[in-house]
Amino acid sequence: MGNVMMKIRVMPSDVNVNLEEVLENIKNIQFEGVEIRDTAIQPIAFGLKAIVLMVVMPDAEGIGDRYVEEIGKIEGVESVEIEDMELL
Repeated sequence: MGNVMMKIRVMPSDVNVNLEEVLENIKNIQFEGVEIRDTAIQPIAFGLKAIVLMVVMPDAEGIGDRYVEEIGKIEGVESVEIEDMELL
């Protein structure tokens, strides 16, 4: 079994959400084998910004979905979307 790299976009519920705080909460999520390789805050439109994560995790059934669900539980997060995934 190998690893996969996922590009995940996290959208805030409002333009006033503190993205640095949301990012810290994401980094505090503990999942075995999940490693955040890169993060960025990208402008979307009209002052709205999104967090983009590059995450490496085992290619195991359901781990990516469970990780996305955990991110979605963070206060201030509107939606979480897997934009891209590739096998390493």
